[in-house]
Amino acid sequence: MADDNQNQISSRSSRTYDVVIFGASGFTGKYVVREALKFLNAPNSPLKTLALAGRSPSRLSEALKWASAPNPPPKIPLLTADTSDPNSLTHIASQAKIILNCVGPFRLYGEPVVAACVESGCDYLDICGEPDFMERMEASYHDKAAEKGSLVISACGFDSIPAEMGLLFHSRQWTGPSAPNRVEAYLRLESDTKIVGNFGTYESAVLGVANADKLVELRRSRPKRARPTIPGPAPPKGSIIEHQKQLGLWGLKLPSADSIVVRRTLSTLTENPHGLTGVNESDENRKNREAFWSSAKPAHFGVKLGSKSLLGLFPFIMFGVFLGLLSKISLGRWLLLKYPSFFSAGGFRKEGPSEDEVASATFKMWFVGQGFSDSSLASQGNKKHDTEVITRVMGPEIGYLTTPIVLLQCALVALKERDNLPKGGVFTPGIVFGATDLEKRLQENGISFDFISVNSLSA
Repeated sequence: MADDNQNQISSRSSRTYDVVIFGASGFTGKYVVREALKFLNAPNSPLKTLALAGRSPSRLSEALKWASAPNPPPKIPLLTADTSDPNSLTHIASQAKIILNCVGPFRLYGEPVVAACVESGCDYLDICGEPDFMERMEASYHDKAAEKGSLVISACGFDSIPAEMGLLFHSRQWTGPSAPNRVEAYLRLESDTKIVGNFGTYESAVLGVANADKLVELRRSRPKRARPTIPGPAPPKGSIIEHQKQLGLWGLKLPSADSIVVRRTLSTLTENPHGLTGVNESDENRKNREAFWSSAKPAHFGVKLGSKSLLGLFPFIMFGVFLGLLSKISLGRWLLLKYPSFFSAGGFRKEGPSEDEVASATFKMWFVGQGFSDSSLASQGNKKHDTEVITRVMGPEIGYLTTPIVLLQCALVALKERDNLPKGGVFTPGIVFGATDLEKRLQENGISFDFISVNSLSA
């Protein structure tokens, strides 16, 4: 086993490129390129070699020029690869330590890239927020990825790094014997102009709702995962809309990928209470990893979209109604995908947001946790929460600024700390990166993690 690990480490170190960005000319891909260029050959950066990959060399060249402006574009290899050509994907995966996949919807185009990475022993990170794809990849490729030494980690963008790392940050604020029972995240999107989403995100949502039954079937076909021990009773389902008076927000319950990814992380942690063993980790890292995860305090987790007014939630409610009614039939899906701006009240459009719209947008994600000042109170039959902790994660626009930031920082951690990460397998980002310095890196790159308050709740 030790020899196998050493051979895989040697094979990885001899690869031509540290990172290959696949789909580099797409809406999100070009922003990922721009972020990557900040760290290419920068002091103390492990990113020394970079290549861009996609179907069209001319479009890749245009994306590189855009991402480099106002500086001239650096000489970076442009590789031709297509999801319909498995050999082209194997070719780039065999040359890369890590592939960053920006080609969605992942339900349609993601699996060939994962398959090529696993077969080649290349690490794979993506910006997917599609639970069906993520869980299907885990079911189909985990064992082989573990054998081949390929780390496959989806949801390394706004879905779901702020939620995963934000919850772990929140958990650490419950000190001593105190423990959370439930944590609700309230996401508020803000902009000086207009918030406009990526059409790819919209298309993924339409296809996700259309194929929801397949996810249910997949889960039924797989063994049940371990569930964490959480003090106190499970929270009631609650209403779809609520008024969070302390934050001054109206909250709309979301069928969020974040909550699903977090649950998967907590299941893996329950099965591995000290986290995942590194392929060749140092004794110091092992001690730090075990200390980090042994202090983690799981909680029931959900996500709500926040708005300062009830009227502000109306477009999202209507979009949800349209999505539920139309996505199950082919004509309805055609209409949804043909006229995204109409059905989303301008929230999504095929051409995406302008650079000014991207630059003016920000997000705030409040984590409101309720639980017990002493976890033993729950075991004594107390059901009433007596403590509330509030934390917050803030950052720039979610799809084109925050997503590239977190994807690149995940990649840099994977490059620098590869010996301290698992040999391979299909995992959620939280369980892989939670005990690393990812949170510190995000703080240094414009995404803040803040403690807001701790309060006693009246009986």
